[in-house]
Amino acid sequence: MFAHIFLYRFKCLIRDRQLVFWTLVFPILLGTFFYMAFFNLNNDETFHPIDAAVVNNHAYQHDAQFKFVIEHISKGKKRLFNLKVASTQKEADSWLKTNKVKGYFTNGETLRLTVQESGLEQSIMKRFADQYRTDSSAIKSIAKENPKALQNGLLSDLGKQQSYVKEISGGSAKPNNVLNYFYSLIAMACLYGSFWGMKEVTDIQADVSARAARVNIAPVHKLKAFIAGSMAALLILFSEILVLLAYLHFGLSIDFGPRTGYVVLTALLGSMLGVSFGAFISALVKKGEGLKVAILLVISMVGSFLSGMMFLNMKYIIAQYVPLLSWVNPVNLLTDAFYALYYYDSLHRYTLNMTMMVFFILLFCGGTYLIVRRRKYASL
Repeated sequence: MFAHIFLYRFKCLIRDRQLVFWTLVFPILLGTFFYMAFFNLNNDETFHPIDAAVVNNHAYQHDAQFKFVIEHISKGKKRLFNLKVASTQKEADSWLKTNKVKGYFTNGETLRLTVQESGLEQSIMKRFADQYRTDSSAIKSIAKENPKALQNGLLSDLGKQQSYVKEISGGSAKPNNVLNYFYSLIAMACLYGSFWGMKEVTDIQADVSARAARVNIAPVHKLKAFIAGSMAALLILFSEILVLLAYLHFGLSIDFGPRTGYVVLTALLGSMLGVSFGAFISALVKKGEGLKVAILLVISMVGSFLSGMMFLNMKYIIAQYVPLLSWVNPVNLLTDAFYALYYYDSLHRYTLNMTMMVFFILLFCGGTYLIVRRRKYASL
C-alpha cells in the first residue's frame, strides 16, 4: 500500500509544472546568469606597465638619484612604468591630452605629478611620487649625518619594501569568493523545495482543499499518506538538485572540490531540510495557501540575501556582527557546507554545518508530526 501511494503521489507531484519550474528551471536559469556576470571576475588580471612620462628639465638632468630610481623601475618584465621622456612640459601636456600617457612627473624642489583624471594607474603613480618624496627626504637626512651610508647601496634599496606578514591558507584549494554565489544558489533551490513540503501538508488538510478532503475519507492512515507523499516530494527535489549540481559542474565548470560523496550528501540533507521546512510552515500556519507561499518565499529570499547571494559581503557582515544569525539561517548553513568542502582540508566546519542542518530537520519533522496528528475534523 505504501509503495502504491508513493508511486501515485509521485506522478501527481511531477505534473505540477509550476513547482518544477521554480525548483529546477529557475535555479538553472539564475545560475546561467550568474556565470555570464562573473565569468571573468576571478581571472588573474595581468598587470600592464603604466604609460608615464617625465619632463627632461634642468632639475631632472642634474638629479642622479631620481633618474636612477625612475629608470630602474621602468626596466625589465616586471617594470612599473613604460617611461617616456618629454623634452618640454608642453610636449608632456600634449601626450597627456591625447591619452598617450596617464600622467607625467616634473622634478624640481619637490617631485610633482600631473594627471587629468583619476583611476587605478593615476593612484599608483601618486603612490610612487609620495613614496619617493618620503624616501628622498629620509636619504637627505641620513646623508647629512652619515655620508658613508650612500656608499653602501642605499640608493639601490630605495623603493624596496619588505612584508613581515605571512598569509597561511586554511586549505589546499585556492580562495574563490565567486563560488559563494553559486553555492548560495544551490541552497536557495533546496529551500525552494519547501513548496513541495507545503503541498504535501496542504493536500492532507481537509479544510484547505477538496483533494485533501478526499484523502481524509480514504481508508488510509493520514500519517502513512503524508509520509509516502513526503518521500515522493523528497525524491523529486533531490533529483532536481542533482541535475542542478551536474549542470553547474559539467556545464559551467563550477568547482565543488574533490569530495563528491560529501557534496551529494549535502544535497540530500539540503533537500530534506527544504521539504521538512515547507511542511512545518504549512502545518503551523492555518491560513490559506497564498499566505503560506508568501512566508516561505520571504524566508527563502531573506535567507539567501543574508548568505551573500545578492551581496557577498553581507555573509561576512552577519558573521562578524550577528554570528547567531549565521547558525539559524538554513541557506547560510548549506552555503557554508558547500564552501567548507571546497576550501578546507579539515571536515570540522563542514560537520558543524551538517549537524545544525540535521537538528533543524528533526525539529521541523517533529513539529509537523505533532501538529498534523492532532488535527481532526468534525465533518467533511
